[in-house]
Amino acid sequence: MGTHAGSLPHSSVTELADLDAEISECRACPRLVAWREQVAREKRAAFRDQEYWGRPVPGFGDEKARILILGLAPAAHGGNRTGRIFTGDRSGDVLFASLHRVGLANQALSVSIDDGLRVTGVRLAASVRCAPPDNKPTPQERETCSFWLEQEVALLRPTVRVVVALGAFAWAAWWPVAARVYGVAPPRPRPAFGHGALWTGTDLPALLGSYHVSQQNTFTGRLTPDMLDAIFMEAKRLAR
Repeated sequence: MGTHAGSLPHSSVTELADLDAEISECRACPRLVAWREQVAREKRAAFRDQEYWGRPVPGFGDEKARILILGLAPAAHGGNRTGRIFTGDRSGDVLFASLHRVGLANQALSVSIDDGLRVTGVRLAASVRCAPPDNKPTPQERETCSFWLEQEVALLRPTVRVVVALGAFAWAAWWPVAARVYGVAPPRPRPAFGHGALWTGTDLPALLGSYHVSQQNTFTGRLTPDMLDAIFMEAKRLAR
């Protein structure tokens, strides 16, 4: 069904593939639509011969995932170019290398949507599905886009046991979505985000925090490969 410019998202699908198709047609946030399409037209010099996706980026991975990895938003020249979340940017290089090391991905590098990457028991999604200017969605854009995450989590609900929040933005985005999908009030006060922070409850998936795989974090050593591997090993344990 999709959306027109400025209208709120809506959906009645019951399959992830159909949801992904609807997400890719969303035009609910005019600022994000304008930016993602501008980037796709102007391109980065290194990718000037490539056709950019330039649309919202749906989730990717196992339809019966036990682990949901939740990020912030697609990179302007990463997912906004390739059409797959985290594929084709430096953050994805770090993320998929770690998933491969711990046995959750079949290869360590993801450069294009047709490169053969597969993940096992894992679904990856963004809190906001369009690349935002300066990588900073507004609160209203996050709230509008939370509809799509809510729909995705509802379809994954039978199998998901743990959510890995990459960064404080994803950590904060999870709580209202979880409340709507599971009908459970979030804990008060809200648990604080931190690397390795873990919240578990009886009626919701476990929530595990990790510093985001951004270049700022990985280049400075705030997030090391060993630290990230430990997060995903813990996620595997929680998902059993």
